[in-house]
Amino acid sequence: MFFPLRPRSSPLPGPSTLTFVRHRTNVAPRKVKWPKRQKGTIPIPTGGSTKGTTLAFGEWGIRIKENGVRFTAKQLVAAEEVIKRKLKPLKGSKLWTRVYPDIPVCVKGNETRMGKGKGAFEFWATRVGTGRVIFEIGGVPIREELARDALRQASSRLPVTMEFISRRTPAKLGSVDVDTDTPHHQRTLPPADATSELTIDPSHTVAEQVATQPHL
Repeated sequence: MFFPLRPRSSPLPGPSTLTFVRHRTNVAPRKVKWPKRQKGTIPIPTGGSTKGTTLAFGEWGIRIKENGVRFTAKQLVAAEEVIKRKLKPLKGSKLWTRVYPDIPVCVKGNETRMGKGKGAFEFWATRVGTGRVIFEIGGVPIREELARDALRQASSRLPVTMEFISRRTPAKLGSVDVDTDTPHHQRTLPPADATSELTIDPSHTVAEQVATQPHL
């Protein structure tokens, strides 16, 4: 006697079950090479590059004014929600986030002995240096008063002091503003103080010459 073959159900989940689904409020990368990474340090702009310190998409924005900091995904989402709520009446307004939390942060429990490997994953974060632009708004004409109010409230959700910038704001290198529109050979330095000039007379010793120089 022959019985009809019945399809056997596989114990493994199907492809649809393995698909990673993200909600609207989730800010996390879809795929990472390493699930755990080192803590790392905040980048310091020592090479003279001003990339990422000026607006690239919108008309108004905010950037870091103090030293670099590590933002969590929860902090960035909270700031985004504030800006979206303020710009909701303006049809066609857009928000650009210039940073993305793609660094996994692992945390160990309190009173845990040293060793035994790295802690478990806790949240996503990103390391941002000083002078970097965080948010930009634009898309439609936005009054400066409204833009300042929206970005000011968003700054209160972030753990660092921010500054309001526009298209006319110069680039920033560390804590110094840099005029990138002027070529290097046309930039002028402040005049040197006349009292700081040191004259050398070969007929006198070095000690005698230093004693006769004006005090700075």
